[in-house]
Amino acid sequence: MKHLVLLLGALLAPTAAHAQMDHAAMDHAAMDQGSMDQGTMDQTAMDMSWMSMDGMGSGTSRLPTNEAMRGVHLMPSMRDMVMVQANVLPVYSDQGGPRGGTKFYAQSMAMVMWFHDLGDGAKLSGQAMLSLEPAMRHDGYPLLFATGEVAYGQPLVDRQHPHDVFMELSARLDVPVALGLKAFVYGGPVGEPALGPSAFMHRASAQYNPEAPITHHWFDSTHITYGVVTAGLSGTSWQIEASAFRGQEPDESRWNIERTKLDSWSVRATLIPSPAWSLQVSYGKLKQPEASHPGENERRFTASAHYNNGHGLSAMAGYSAKKRVPGETHSALLGEINWDANTHDTLFGRIESVNNDELFPDHADPLHDVPFRVTKFEVGYAYRLRIAGPLQVAVGGTGALFAKPAALSAAYGKNPIGATVFAKFSLTN
Repeated sequence: MKHLVLLLGALLAPTAAHAQMDHAAMDHAAMDQGSMDQGTMDQTAMDMSWMSMDGMGSGTSRLPTNEAMRGVHLMPSMRDMVMVQANVLPVYSDQGGPRGGTKFYAQSMAMVMWFHDLGDGAKLSGQAMLSLEPAMRHDGYPLLFATGEVAYGQPLVDRQHPHDVFMELSARLDVPVALGLKAFVYGGPVGEPALGPSAFMHRASAQYNPEAPITHHWFDSTHITYGVVTAGLSGTSWQIEASAFRGQEPDESRWNIERTKLDSWSVRATLIPSPAWSLQVSYGKLKQPEASHPGENERRFTASAHYNNGHGLSAMAGYSAKKRVPGETHSALLGEINWDANTHDTLFGRIESVNNDELFPDHADPLHDVPFRVTKFEVGYAYRLRIAGPLQVAVGGTGALFAKPAALSAAYGKNPIGATVFAKFSLTN
């Protein structure tokens, strides 16, 4: 309760805006060391290493150390830090062809992270992440060749589902066990298991792209999972971890917290060979994840490489294969890049290729359960402008082309095109 009061006090304080800090750039030399009572000062509290969030991805995933988490940082006390991150993304999407459509919608996310220094290198943290996307229809927004989950009793095809109102409610404890080595345990009623790369909305390579990847259900669809427990060991340049979690994906009623259970498992290993690079491989067994495939379990393998030079260039490349049991194995490839060319202009792009057998869910259709390899080429531009204090807006658009088998032309048209215009309002450092 004491820490909750501190957190609320920090968020409501009228001077909170002045409490922003770039922890990587703190000038400790400016402190008047002579005025401090060295005999009574808590040396542990002055060790600010526990505050670092560089390289943190979604859940327990690790990104390049150069990739700092963006948000507003507050210091309620010398042992507590709060990070607030939020964005609202109004989007107009025009997906062409017979299966396309147009829609104006808004994506949204608000996240509060609290960190408490327990002393002697130990740290306790908590995270709450919310979204108002359930206010849109259950079937979300049009997105050609995207599949996964169910709405209004039907499998979603050529659409991307909205996020749940509770995207994460979790806590984590880190305890040192040797020099440069920590053990950690993470979990909660809503969290993310150790499976796949950091979720797309949390990696810099996709930070301005308004569309979810059509490979989302191959790489990072478990980023909202009802029931997660993860344990692992973490060093400065590596991490190994294992999770128990609920394999079933969220249902279409997205305003509630669903029943938690631990019926699936995963393992992940991450290597950070330098501040610019992060490499991960992971494997998981999921119990009946898709409502559209009742009675079918899934084995999922992912591997990804992330790059961030610390000066505005970030990229990711990944491979995933998921096998239904019983069923076939279907693979996916994903590449992303984001370049902040200067203080205002950003160029970004995504290439992804997926072998998908869910494009025709009607059992009476002759193409039902037939896998098709589809490749999407997407480029985008954003103009970034700081409005006031930590509030920033990025205005831009995207265009997408597709390479597909001729057998899909009757359903999708010969050359379908996807396009968006958007404005992303966000809190940032």
